[in-house]
Amino acid sequence: MADPSPTAYARCGDAHVAYRVCGDGPPDLVLALDWFSHVGEMWAPSSPLLDVLMELASFGRLVTFDRRGVGMSDPVPLERLPTLEQWMDDLAAVMDGVGMERAALVAKGSSGAMSMLFAASHPDRVSHLVLVNSYARLTESDDYPFGIARAEHPSMLEGIYPARDAWRLLAGRGIDESTVRWLDRYVHYAAPPATVLTMRRMLLDVDVRGVLGSIQAPTLVLHRQDNPYIRVEHGRHLASCIPGARIVELPGRSDLIIGDDPALVVAEIQTFLTGERPAARTNSVLATVLYTDLVDSTDRAAKAGDRAWRVALDHHDHAVRTQLDLYGGREVKTTGDGFLALFDGPTRAIGCAAAVRRVLRESGFEIRAGIHTGEVELRGDDISGLTVNLGQRIQALAATGEILVSSVVKELALSSGVSFRSRGEHLLKGAGDRAWEVFAAAP
Repeated sequence: MADPSPTAYARCGDAHVAYRVCGDGPPDLVLALDWFSHVGEMWAPSSPLLDVLMELASFGRLVTFDRRGVGMSDPVPLERLPTLEQWMDDLAAVMDGVGMERAALVAKGSSGAMSMLFAASHPDRVSHLVLVNSYARLTESDDYPFGIARAEHPSMLEGIYPARDAWRLLAGRGIDESTVRWLDRYVHYAAPPATVLTMRRMLLDVDVRGVLGSIQAPTLVLHRQDNPYIRVEHGRHLASCIPGARIVELPGRSDLIIGDDPALVVAEIQTFLTGERPAARTNSVLATVLYTDLVDSTDRAAKAGDRAWRVALDHHDHAVRTQLDLYGGREVKTTGDGFLALFDGPTRAIGCAAAVRRVLRESGFEIRAGIHTGEVELRGDDISGLTVNLGQRIQALAATGEILVSSVVKELALSSGVSFRSRGEHLLKGAGDRAWEVFAAAP
């Protein structure tokens, strides 16, 4: 796989527009992410976007860019924020700079409006159009009832963007703390707060419904079925108004391209552009999964109040992560008031669970834990497979303070000094008709 090019600049009038290129075409692709972007950070080794970018570049020549006013492109005065037409000029300048006469546009979220306008205005330059969680209009109106109510605008725009925990809501699936920190940094590098506020105000007033019928490029609309922010009705409206457009409603609620199952998004794009669907890329390994869960968290949260409970959860998260580091575990994701972690051996997982239980008990908290060993499929930062499901089912059987393990874990840890007490056989949902014997572990 080729490395991305160094950052280059296309001239658009007096402005310099930053871009990077990776891969070889055909096809040629231009990826327009949300209004905030930073081509340096998105291609950094620590970037959660990197896997998606490299997958897109694996079957075509991929261009990413920062429109003027954000990222590494020239800043602009707030009173002269670029219009959609000027952002279209930026896109054309980048394509000219790279030598792309025609390209497929892949637009995410708020970049959809600019990309739809470009496709309608320059049909000779757009071979395909892909709209991911996008919209023609964001704000509610009498003839557009699924938009965001104007009464909600002030609360949406107040404070520093993004609001605390916004990424966890927008991601749809559990994302780890390092990804949250990277996303915060990514937006802060993209634009200062005053520019962010002005951009967001402008995007709430954008309406490109009038151009949808003029789009000639073959169009694919990808939309998450349970997206709480850009509801699926936005995608359905696009598909119904763009001639010949096809919609694929994807499972999940993520508004981010990296949320839920990003490989599914890339697979749909590749199939649409090339006619070939990529083979599923999973790595299966033998591993031990640990699920933890705070006992009575709902009742305790209600009694403590939001702020105090947030402090308590921060303490819980820090305690779990500290023990994961000590026992060689890898955090896969948080589950609200618990964790899913991966270990290369069952003894370490049991020891970690016991240490977490001890540390949190000293602070007045109790956990329950479930552990199972088997084959798991590694999918980027996430894991899947029957082993993961069984670990969660076993944890759900545990009593307060209990560490429950499967018979597989018990057999692998017999010489570890851990004692085991049978808790009987159980039918575990999703595991067929087989009864699984589970054991309480006492390190």
